[in-house]
Amino acid sequence: MQQPYLIKIGGAELEDGPILGQLVDALVPLAQERPLVIVHGGGGDIARLQERLGLKPSFVDGLRVTDADSLQVAVMVLSGLVNKRLTARLVGRGVRAIGISGVDMGLLMARKLDHPAGDLGRVGEITQVNVARLSDLLNLGLTPVISPISLGDDGRPYNVNADHAALALASALRVPEMILLTNVPGVLADGAVLPELPAEVAETMITSKVINGGMIPKVRSALAAIDAGVGAARITDLAGLAAGSGTRVLATTIRQHA
Repeated sequence: MQQPYLIKIGGAELEDGPILGQLVDALVPLAQERPLVIVHGGGGDIARLQERLGLKPSFVDGLRVTDADSLQVAVMVLSGLVNKRLTARLVGRGVRAIGISGVDMGLLMARKLDHPAGDLGRVGEITQVNVARLSDLLNLGLTPVISPISLGDDGRPYNVNADHAALALASALRVPEMILLTNVPGVLADGAVLPELPAEVAETMITSKVINGGMIPKVRSALAAIDAGVGAARITDLAGLAAGSGTRVLATTIRQHA
């Protein structure tokens, strides 16, 4: 079996409508070309359902606080509504997609995330990835569509940040490339997308503020993937996903020969 690619998709591209159709158009050839693991979020859908239920979203340093009621919403939306919405579209296009969460088969094990800024409730951090179970699915020719809801040692679910779940999966699988789907075509320099960005150059560009604003966390996620053993991390948008373009963040020469 070829090594799988992993793509992390945020919530905006997963909302029902034309953008979801464009996303599926881009994912279908990727899934047909080689093994593919998809990890998704769904913060917008969670926030809308919370509002309808009279629950006020709360965040600490950008991480969603998850009390008992909010956990129920997160499970329903991430492992139900959003997961099945994307899985159904892919299956309808001939992809052998299977929608699961980190709870299924004990794929993603988690413990409570302790945050210095405050109690996040039932928010977890990944402690273990069951690579053998995931490999079983890939060997069957299936395309896993994974919700980041994960399983605690107490047998109850945890809400895990989708970026963190994607990074844990990509690292455990040692994927040759992790794709971070965003709303920008890549890292820009003088108005043009950089096709490649060595990690050491990325750090310099952050320090010099060439990389700034919302691009910083995207590049930091790519650097974390490289440090975790992923071959490359590509930052791109929907058009770039379809075209195979974007910015590939690569390990430095020193890291490559370490």
